[in-house]
Amino acid sequence: MSTVSRFFPRFDDLPLTLPVFPLENVIVMPGAELQLNIFENRYLNMVKDALKTHHMFGMVQPDATKKDDPQSLYLTGCAGRITAYSETADGRILLSLTGVIRFDISKELAAIRGYRVIVPDWSRYASDLNQQVESDIRDRSRLISALGRYFRTRNMEPDWEGLERIPVAQLVNTMATLLPIGTAEKQAILEAQELTMREQIFVAALEMSLQEESGAPRH
Repeated sequence: MSTVSRFFPRFDDLPLTLPVFPLENVIVMPGAELQLNIFENRYLNMVKDALKTHHMFGMVQPDATKKDDPQSLYLTGCAGRITAYSETADGRILLSLTGVIRFDISKELAAIRGYRVIVPDWSRYASDLNQQVESDIRDRSRLISALGRYFRTRNMEPDWEGLERIPVAQLVNTMATLLPIGTAEKQAILEAQELTMREQIFVAALEMSLQEESGAPRH
């Protein structure tokens, strides 16, 4: 899967520091689009500063497992590029953030204008910028079946012909970004380098959600 366009950076041009937006149960994956409603002053500052430079900031989840440190973050996030935005009359910014490349947090720097800034290590996920299409999985039937059951329980009828044409990498990345699966599951998908592993975690998360809603015992 490629996220490369004339507007997106090459690996050597990625920023050395990155603003981050910590948000629970929210990720963006490479190539996926996330809609955000920005209203806190510190994050309005972050967006304005990003628009003056490389148009990028990172989405990273707070690590709720570290009860003694409420400021703790998971060590892997994904940088996105602001690809569209509008300002509202009441002072908010509505924007589309398109995932570009995942990163590991090397260290955190002093906050700037209220928002957090990190030094990203891009190396583990350099392939996110690869222009070659990621190899598809051979059997997508379990994925499509799980998505079908998930949508039916919510009385949703997606464009199945369209979904069948989407490469699995793009489909998993987009659905992992958009669907309200668990925080830990989203993080596991985000950190998985191989498509097969991302697909397996995503399908397992969908099936777990369906079991919990039906009251079936978990094994």
